[in-house]
Amino acid sequence: MEKKESFSEIIQGSTPVLVDFFAEWCGPCKTMSPILKDFASQMGDRVRVLKIDVDKSPSTAATYRIQGVPTLILFKNGKIVWRQSGVVQKQQLTQIVNQLSHQA
Repeated sequence: MEKKESFSEIIQGSTPVLVDFFAEWCGPCKTMSPILKDFASQMGDRVRVLKIDVDKSPSTAATYRIQGVPTLILFKNGKIVWRQSGVVQKQQLTQIVNQLSHQA
């Protein structure tokens, strides 16, 4: 049986991790969902995309001071390298991750 990685283990990695803090009742979150799916399939293993339901994980949401949903946070090596609330277009996400990959 495979050991489930904890959130903190996942974000410590050198692969960028885009975390979508969302809620089931949030309209813009529903808009964001297909954008993220599309983004994840386009980026393949260059980035990991996680979705965290703020209602099911209130402590994680509190740790990162999530005020509104959707809030996207990009982690690399355990550090927050980018953060934005609201719907973000795939093109912008791709640009941000590509910029990150070029930084050492």
